[in-house]
Formats: sequence, structure tokens, C-alpha cells
Amino acid sequence: MEREYVRSSNLKSIGYEEENQILEIEFNHGGVYRYYGIPSNVHDALMSASSKGSYFSSYIKNVYRTQKL
Repeated sequence: MEREYVRSSNLKSIGYEEENQILEIEFNHGGVYRYYGIPSNVHDALMSASSKGSYFSSYIKNVYRTQKL
């Protein structure tokens, strides 16, 4: 999955596969995680959030099934 680099103090890059509702996030600390069952509106809101790290913490982290890559 291709990821797009983002401006964030916590997140380095974000990728999304709409067909399978998979969100992939690379963190500045180096870890890469996949989140499953992410609706496209959640991905869109993350990408347009003024603070991507805060949006991630509030609406994605500990909400969706996660896999560390």
C-alpha cells in the first residue's frame, strides 16, 4: 500500500485502501500499523484534520482492530 507523507508531530505517513477499508499509518517513532474496518469518511476526516495526531487518538486509536507490521 502506498502511503502519503503528512505534517504531524506523531504521524509520518498515511495510506488507505478503500475497497477493503484498511488504513495504514507509519509513525514518526518508526512503527507501521494497519487499522481495519475504517470507513472512507473517517479516513477523509483524518486527512483533513488540522491535528492528525489528535484526530487519530480520538477516533481511531483503540477503536478499530489493529495489526503491527
